[in-house]
Amino acid sequence: MTPPGAPALSADRPELPVTFRPARTRAVLLGLGAGLLAAFVAIAILLPADGARPWHTSDRVWLVCTGLLVTGVLVLLSRPKVAADRDGVTVVNLTTRRRLAWAQVVRVNLRPGDPWVYLDLADGTSLAAMGIQPGIGRGRALRDARALRALTEAYGTGNPTEH
Repeated sequence: MTPPGAPALSADRPELPVTFRPARTRAVLLGLGAGLLAAFVAIAILLPADGARPWHTSDRVWLVCTGLLVTGVLVLLSRPKVAADRDGVTVVNLTTRRRLAWAQVVRVNLRPGDPWVYLDLADGTSLAAMGIQPGIGRGRALRDARALRALTEAYGTGNPTEH
């Protein structure tokens, strides 16, 4: 049900709050990270402690730390998302998080060849929204970009309805 004062729902516009993230990419990255960490730990445990070239405890610790570092990078790469609610949109990229009011977002762009959605902002700048990216799931990215565009049009500066 649409709250009083909110624009009427359309087929392209989801109910708020909604979060957009590249689910397949995230699953692949997190699965790969878990598998690699398990492999690094297994190798560290199974390496011989005796013989011509024995592995010492410090070698094993460094191997596990390397696995943690690789896994950390993959977790960082899986972080991007775009979360929209009644008050605005939050863009979480690899290392940054930015909260925008709907009035700050002028346009949502996903042109052919773009690695992710770009938001044109009222101050004349552009912001990458890596949470919607066509890499693995192009169809889903297009649907998500259309949905975010519909939300921007409904709640942004071009909306004549007061919220």
